[in-house]
Order: sequence, then structure tokens, then C-alpha cells
Amino acid sequence: MQSSFFEAISAGDLDKMQSLLSQNAELVHAQDQRGFPPLVLATYNAHQQLIEPLLIFGADINAQDASGNTALMGVCFKGNLEIANFLLERGADVNKTNNSGGTALSFACTFGQLEIAKVLLKHGANPLQKDNRGASPWDYAKIKGNKALTDLFEDFAKSN
Repeated sequence: MQSSFFEAISAGDLDKMQSLLSQNAELVHAQDQRGFPPLVLATYNAHQQLIEPLLIFGADINAQDASGNTALMGVCFKGNLEIANFLLERGADVNKTNNSGGTALSFACTFGQLEIAKVLLKHGANPLQKDNRGASPWDYAKIKGNKALTDLFEDFAKSN
């Protein structure tokens, strides 16, 4: 049943996912063979229609995969602003760290996601929070030579 559940999530099959959760609600707390919780897998595959039902069934919005990444981190790296907003509005921890000390804002900066970075800052993301390498999101923006992001952080620093 668990493999069918994760196959349904990967395929974006809402009906099948809900049917399997109705049979075994504990599936919402399972992880697939790669260590992905249901919510992380759904958001990673941009299956927005699955997110709210998973949360209703009790999925942890801050659940982490085997690398410590959350659903919010995944959408920040992939650039899905709509899902990022949805997760943040429902209480995703904007400063949660993964196994490397990275945050959602670190991912947004590493992958040049300016609009997502703006939203993360509005929700309290810390641009100076350092990861295990000693680098902050602001540092990643500088390393990548992303002037729009570095300007954003400079403006943020002036206003705070």
C-alpha cells in the first residue's frame, strides 16, 4: 500500500492518494524508499492539488527528507512561487535548516529565485543565517553574482 501511495503522489493522482489515506491515515507520516515524506514529494513534483489534502490528513508542513530538506526548500530551489506562498501562509518554518545548515532562502539565492527571496524575507527569513560552510544566503547571492538579490538584501538591511 505504501508504494502505491507514493506512486499516486508522484503521478499527482489526488483520488488515489485520498483513497489510500482513507484506508490508512498513517501513510501521511511515511517516507518513500529515498526518504521523501509525502508533502516533500508532492511539492517537489509541483502537484499543488495534493498539498492541502495532505495537510488536512495531518502531514507535517516542516517534514524533512533524508537530507533534511523541507517542502518549502524544494519549491524555493525549483522556483515555484505559488506553492512557496501557500506553504508560508500555512506556517512553514522559513528559517528551518537542512542537514547542511541550508535554508529556503539559501536555496532561493543559490538558484537565483528573486521573487521567492522577496516573499521569504517578508515572512521573516534571515539573510545572514550561516550554513555549515559558514555562508549565508546573502553570501550565495554575492557568489552567484546576482545583483538583483544582493541589492534586495542591501535594501532589506537598510530598512531593518
